Formats: sequence, structure tokens, C-alpha cells
Amino acid sequence: MIDVQRLAVLREVARRGSFNQAAAALHCTASAVSQQIAALERGLGAPVVERSTRGVTLTGAGRVLVEAADAIAAELADTEQRITRLTAARTTLTVATFASGGRRLLPGALTGFVAEHPEVEPTIVEAEPEDSLPAVREGRADLALAYHLDGPPPARAGDRSGLDWTPLVEDPLLVVLPRRHPLGHRPVLHLAELADQRWILGCRKSAGQLARFGALAGVDLRISCTATDYEFAQSLVRSGIGIALIPQIALADHPDLISRPLAEPAPRRHLGLALSRRRRTPRAHLAEALAARLTAEARLL
Repeated sequence: MIDVQRLAVLREVARRGSFNQAAAALHCTASAVSQQIAALERGLGAPVVERSTRGVTLTGAGRVLVEAADAIAAELADTEQRITRLTAARTTLTVATFASGGRRLLPGALTGFVAEHPEVEPTIVEAEPEDSLPAVREGRADLALAYHLDGPPPARAGDRSGLDWTPLVEDPLLVVLPRRHPLGHRPVLHLAELADQRWILGCRKSAGQLARFGALAGVDLRISCTATDYEFAQSLVRSGIGIALIPQIALADHPDLISRPLAEPAPRRHLGLALSRRRRTPRAHLAEALAARLTAEARLL
């Protein structure tokens, strides 16, 4: 029989990429972690990790076990949340959201939702998708307003993500310029003609995205500032530090700024909602009701 505690240790090793870092996260020694993994391998009769000077990687058997460990952890976390809420005086609904999406979509959706469900106490947690999606999967949040950049969505029908993903709207990233910028009269801009500009980014993730699209245009763009707040980035544009790449829903309405789209192929964010596929809790219908209101809000963008 596979030991659940050893599965949890393997899961941490897979997340951290080394015995030492897993040991630090588990508050034990690297030797103890190694012993747990070795015992798991003996019981299974197959190696679950490959050790090297660069750390550890999972074998095929290890990947299967980690998938099982993720599912077990999600079920246990969901069970704990369900028991906690059974004893609560009011029904709580936890919503994880990234800042700019929450700022534009949540207020309108929550106004109607709270009026319709006065017995519900919404709890809002600001989190980027890499944190909000696992929170829904593990039962720490009931709904996530999230986004993804290039590539496929974070969950698709039939996969093992444990999530249902509902696309909401595409959010193009626009170039924000000082109003008197020499290129401000152009309705559409090309990255190639912005190669000599200094760029201010309001999100670290957009740095990699901008670099990829710059490579497609054959230019190496200069990044002068990478911030974590879109309003701060736009204030730097106003001060003349450079130009910015800002999602449309995060644009500031300021007389000294203008925004212009980039010629295709252009970077964009894909906004969506994530719900757990294990919708067996009493709050499931509430999460779906709020999701419907968020969907309606997104249609107004």
C-alpha cells in the first residue's frame, strides 16, 4: 500500500526540485526526505525520482504518483473547507482575483450578487493565476477570476487540472504614450518602429511576452522598468521615463496619456473564470451564480 505521507513528501520534492528545498518547506532534514523517498521506491518497486548534481526530476512512475498526490491533497483541503464552513454562522464565498480584473469586473458583479444573497459573506483574495488556480483546485477558494497569456487555457475538458475554465474576454495589451509623443498620431503602432524606445512594464510576466513578440518583429526591446502596478507604470510614462505596455482594462483615464494598439500579431491576455470540477459543496451554486454575473459584466467591456 502506498503511504500517503510519503506521497506528500514526493509532491513537495516535485514542487521544489531538490531534497534540500523540500526539507526546508517540510521543516525536516534532507536526509529524512531522502529516506522517505527511498522507502516509497522500495514499496513501489520502481524509482520515482532521478538524482543528479542539478537536483531531482520525476520518473514516469513519479509523475503518476504526484498526480495522485495532487488529487488527494485537493480532496483533503476541500473536505477541511467544507467541515469548517458547516460550523460557520454565515455562508462564506471566497473569490480569488488578479487586481486589474477584480477592479473592473468584481464591483458590478458583487453589487447584484450581495443584494440577491444577503446571507453570503464574500471574501476577496488578491492573487495571480499561479496562486489562485491552485487555491480553487484545493478548495481554498470557490471561484477564481484569472487570465492566461499565450498558449492554451489553464484547464480544458477531460484534462487532469481539476478545474472548469470559462473564457470571458480578450484583453489586448496596448502601448501607452505621453500625449505629445511623436508617434501619438498613428492609429496603430508596430513594434519594429518602437525599437529605440524605453519600455515600462506594469507586470513582470509581460516582460517575457513582450520579448517574444519583439523577437517576432526582429527587434530587441529595451526595458527600463518592470513594476508590479499598472497605475505606477502609467505615472512613469507621464513623467517621460518611457512608454508602457498596459492591458486595456487597466488603462488610466488621464489627459496626458494616450493608448494605441499594436499591429498583429499583438500580445493580449485571455480572461476567464475557474471553478472546481468537484462542485459538491453547499456553496457551489453560489459560486456559479457569481460566475454568471461576472460573465455578464465581461460582456460590457
